[in-house]
Amino acid sequence: MSTDTAVVEFTDDNLQKYLDSGKPVLVDFWATWCGPCKMISPIVEDVARELGDDAIIGKMDIGKNSYGAKLGLLSVPTLMFFKDGKRKDMIVGVPTKSKIMDTIRGIM
Repeated sequence: MSTDTAVVEFTDDNLQKYLDSGKPVLVDFWATWCGPCKMISPIVEDVARELGDDAIIGKMDIGKNSYGAKLGLLSVPTLMFFKDGKRKDMIVGVPTKSKIMDTIRGIM
């Protein structure tokens, strides 16, 4: 995981606080053993830098947290988009940056 401060490290303990923030939230569910997860990481970091304070962008390690399982997560990488605490959209696999930006802007 990057040390880029624009990307939040979500955990089972802190995710709900971010989901309740009123801002759009992008959760990148990933795992250390997942090659495609490593490919998507710089894209997610670019999205976080570009959106700044307009959205909350972060990553959740499924090996250390169970929140993804509660949401029915079946594979990684999976990007889930939330607004007002509710899941609004989801992308499985490695999308382009423009696909991610279009999706998050669609819920802003």
